[in-house]
Amino acid sequence: MLGKSLLKFTFLLIGAVVFMMMNSQRCLGSQNISRDLIYCPLEQTVNTKPEKMPGGKVEIIINTDKKTLTVLDRGQEFKTFRVAVGEDETPTPVGEWKIKRKAKHWGTGFGTRWMGLNVPWGIYGIHGTNKPWSIGTQASHGCIRMMNRDVEQLYEWVEPGTTVRIVGEVYSPYYENRNKVHKGHKGTVVMLVQKGLIAEGYLKGQVDGIFGPATEEALKKLQKDRGFEVTGQVDVDIWGVLGL
Repeated sequence: MLGKSLLKFTFLLIGAVVFMMMNSQRCLGSQNISRDLIYCPLEQTVNTKPEKMPGGKVEIIINTDKKTLTVLDRGQEFKTFRVAVGEDETPTPVGEWKIKRKAKHWGTGFGTRWMGLNVPWGIYGIHGTNKPWSIGTQASHGCIRMMNRDVEQLYEWVEPGTTVRIVGEVYSPYYENRNKVHKGHKGTVVMLVQKGLIAEGYLKGQVDGIFGPATEEALKKLQKDRGFEVTGQVDVDIWGVLGL
């Protein structure tokens, strides 16, 4: 009895090893990556559907908490991919953006495709990777990483001007700790400050996530009117006034 159980276990173990090796080879593709370094989930896509082109208007929703990228076709979910997003210190910019350019083989580390976003304070985009084991984690400097086979598929579905909505928690060291935000800072947190200043009637113009002279001047006016020390910096008092 024990011999039969052991034999059955051995066959199952051999089958599992063969399956994992085949899956690893599928994930590696033509990339020159050592097998002892690679991590490849058995399924890199969610809600997989037939490989066909979307039939209408395409939009993209990226959820940084779930680490997914969902393609919408005429407002309906078409396909969802697993992605890697920015680390806490270098967060993926939450907000609504547009794809501004597309390129193939954009550079080392960006995989086989690049789709740049019109984020005003830095260079961010959706791209492939030479680190497929990072998919599903917080691993980038703010960009959205995809498996190369997935990004190549997405590349064919979008054009410059395609809407990309990035949703999720706003990660930022100085936001989480309520440290002072001041002139020179950039990012989603600055966008929140600017929106708050606009809502309070102190700032006019475009929200761009860049803490420049106009934002500083608007903040100083708010501080003066509310009886706070005029520093031009977002401190604990201003966080409260702006509802942040």
